[in-house]
Order: sequence, then C-alpha cells, then structure tokens
Amino acid sequence: RARNVDKVLYGIYEIGAWYYSPYPSEFGAFLDRLYICEHCLNYTNKEAQLKIHKASNLGILLLPGKVIYQDGTLKIYEVDGREQKLFCQNLCLMAKLFVDHKTLYYDTEGFKFYILTEQIKQSDIMVGYFSKEKLSYDNYNLACIMVLPTHQRKGYGRLLIELSYELSKKEGVVGSPEKPLSSLGALGYKSYWASTLVAFLSEFCGQLSISDISKKTCIHEEDIISTLTQLGLLTYSK
Repeated sequence: RARNVDKVLYGIYEIGAWYYSPYPSEFGAFLDRLYICEHCLNYTNKEAQLKIHKASNLGILLLPGKVIYQDGTLKIYEVDGREQKLFCQNLCLMAKLFVDHKTLYYDTEGFKFYILTEQIKQSDIMVGYFSKEKLSYDNYNLACIMVLPTHQRKGYGRLLIELSYELSKKEGVVGSPEKPLSSLGALGYKSYWASTLVAFLSEFCGQLSISDISKKTCIHEEDIISTLTQLGLLTYSK
C-alpha cells in the first residue's frame, strides 16, 4: 500500500517514513507529520498534543521491561508483549513505517520484544529492536527486526542478530529468523552468518558435518549450506 506518513518526529529526530503503517483512520489518508513520544511511543498527528502529553508524563523516562544487556550508553530491554501490550503495539506500528514485510501490529501477547536503546539526556531512547515468539514450533529465534534509519550503519542490527542467537544457545536449540527477510534484514543476516561460520571454521582442524557446525553455532543447517555455497566454501562429492 502507498505510504500514509511523510515524516516522523521522534525526539530530536525527523525521519522520513518508508512504508505504509495502519495508524488510525481518523488521522486522515496522509500525514505530513506524525509525532511519536520517545519515552512511551504514544503517537499523535498534532504537535501541541504531544507537548501536553510529555508535560504530563515528565516522570516516565524509563522503558518497561528489564535490562538484559548494557555497554556504555547502550542497553537492551526485554519486554513481554502481554504485560506491556500498548507499548509493544505502538512499537509495532512505528516499526511498520520502516519494514515492508512486517505484519504484526496488535496481537503482541505471544511475543517478547528486545529493545535496543541509546541514552540521550538521562533517558533511554529506542533505536531498534527485534521480536521473538515465546513458543515457536519451527524454532524461529526472531520474528521481526528493525533499526531506525537514523541509527543504521552503526552495527546495531548485527548486535540484535547476535543476541537472538545467544538466546538460542541459552535455550539449547538451533534457531533461524522467520522468512521472508526484508532486503536490509537479508544483508544483515548474510553478513552475520558468513563472519560467524568463517571464524568457526578457521579455528577448526579435522572433519565435521553440517550438523556439527549447526549444533556449535545454533545456525540452522539450511542457512549454513546457503552461506557456505555463496562463499564458495562448499563442494559436493559423490
């Protein structure tokens, strides 16, 4: 569908939207400006309403959920889609502006969200995230991944992908992202798979199978085969 938002005003950032997102129809068919609170991700089509909202919520500067990773000004929060339903719904609506294949908007209860933040003026501001099904019969370790355009090319996508596999290792399962991947998502995963597999193989001497590699790295066998084939590192013998 055609884009329905031109610009997003999010904290100190003005970001051009890429794709359609199903914001309320009462906002109109097309918005020149969509105002999103950088603390709770509530949204409005009027700047004055955002100012009133922020003035009445000065004490709410922390994201919901628990911090599971911190490195300097970067943090990753784990947020339950059932316990923080409105926040996660707002996050999904915002993410759809930048992810073409995203389909989850309101049914967040079956997911956990891992939210990457940067600290700006004593507040942790969402700059990217990925979602993960609480129970996946296909062992998907990631449902959707998004990094804001203002924060791409900083290695944040790689960080989130690495975390998804670390969670798989902790759970003792071989994981893979839901497909199809977006074009940017595919680039990020190909880079992660390639570097991870090359690093693993460079330290190994002897014989091993694709299954062995999969168990050690928690990368799915199909992803290993496609990556090694693209790198020219896989040959078949009769």
